[in-house]
Amino acid sequence: MLEPTAPTPDASDLQEPRLIVEPGLGARVAAVAEPVLLGMGFRLVRIKISAEAGCTVQIMAERPDGSLTIDDCEAISKALSPVMDIADPIDRAYRLEISSPGIDRPLVRRSDFVRAAGHLAKIELRIAHLGRKRFRGTIRSVEGDAVRLHRDDTPADDNAEVLLAMDDIGEARLVLTDALIAEALRKGKEAERAARQGSEDEAGEMPVAPRKRAAPKTTKQHRLQGD
Repeated sequence: MLEPTAPTPDASDLQEPRLIVEPGLGARVAAVAEPVLLGMGFRLVRIKISAEAGCTVQIMAERPDGSLTIDDCEAISKALSPVMDIADPIDRAYRLEISSPGIDRPLVRRSDFVRAAGHLAKIELRIAHLGRKRFRGTIRSVEGDAVRLHRDDTPADDNAEVLLAMDDIGEARLVLTDALIAEALRKGKEAERAARQGSEDEAGEMPVAPRKRAAPKTTKQHRLQGD
């Protein structure tokens, strides 16, 4: 099977920086992974390191249009595994897992918040605003470097609108709702129709899809066993 070839994206879309990044060990992994992803035409979304199966390094990635196929996951895993072994950002054995953002995706770039307008989201700030760090509501718009959120937990006679500075956001993600699922299905059908019209190389791709993952791959295990 031929390895998937990513379409040529708009350079500005591919190079758009993340506003929400990982600290510590996650940042070291991101420094290794991001150049590899960019070279393949993908964007890094998030790094998550957990104690699952000893240690699992999950790398969430996407094309600039938000899609990622199983073949993409496998190609990224194949390209990234040897680079991770050489760079050695983690000092113990781990499983490398590549996945797509999924429908209820993290929001890490300005464009993510723009596309998420009209949908329900959870946002956690690094710095308290109006005496709180956690907000939940519908994203209304992006205004300059801030996100306007209509909170869903305020009394009817209170002002439910709040403007949150993107620089203060520590974590943000969409909430799975019927409207979000319906939009994902609609985009999936549009992609399928486009594929049937002659784009055989991209057949089956969905701009937004449930999370897809490559099979977890144990890396660096042989070297640790040898030690």
